[in-house]
Amino acid sequence: MESLSVFFPAYNDAPSLPALIRKTFAVVAPLVDDFEVIVVNDGSRDATGEVLERLAREYGPRLRVVTHPRNRGYGAALRSGFRAASKDLVFYTDGDGQYDVGELPLLLGLLTPAVGLVNGYKLNRSDPWHRVWIGRTYNAFARALFRIRIRDVDCDFRLIRRRLLDDVRLSSTSGTICVELVRKLELSKYQVRETGVHHYPRLHGRSQFFRVRSLLKTLWQLARLYVRVVAVPALSGKDGRLA
Repeated sequence: MESLSVFFPAYNDAPSLPALIRKTFAVVAPLVDDFEVIVVNDGSRDATGEVLERLAREYGPRLRVVTHPRNRGYGAALRSGFRAASKDLVFYTDGDGQYDVGELPLLLGLLTPAVGLVNGYKLNRSDPWHRVWIGRTYNAFARALFRIRIRDVDCDFRLIRRRLLDDVRLSSTSGTICVELVRKLELSKYQVRETGVHHYPRLHGRSQFFRVRSLLKTLWQLARLYVRVVAVPALSGKDGRLA
């Protein structure tokens, strides 16, 4: 097994992080000798910082914390996590506990030398009906506009080869970074695999993405992203991964 970085973007996730980190170590330690766990604290206003300090003392150098003094957005948190990850493979999912890190072996089992991205897709979305509807609409629109092949752009349960991340430039600071990331990874020479994963109700806090009132803002961000990573590279003849 290649070395593995596991990271979680976190914003006001103090209640969910202790169980998430403990399960991560329990799952990863028997699978991989060389691994690290990283949490990106994106300017949380709750006790996330204190919780992470306590967990860092408990787990030592295997657990690293990256802190944004102020909230910079989901995309910025992912970019910080990718920069901090140092191992051959990079896995990330959200710090709110809606995905089960215990299903990481499903992704690892699909990895071959020819595969660069293994992406989960939600078997059933455990969210309020309005978020389910917005999520489906967003996913269909983004896949059609950016010609993305994977079935669930919004499933943040991904295993990526480090060398692919070294070859792409990510600029999004919001949740639209998932569209930018997948679009650019699909343009690489590596294959993409998918597997179904479970999605669980959010037990603590509120989601920062896919609120009805932010839908127009999200669509505007997608339009700007389309110009930057699809339209401009097509006109200039450049590789869309580097846009």
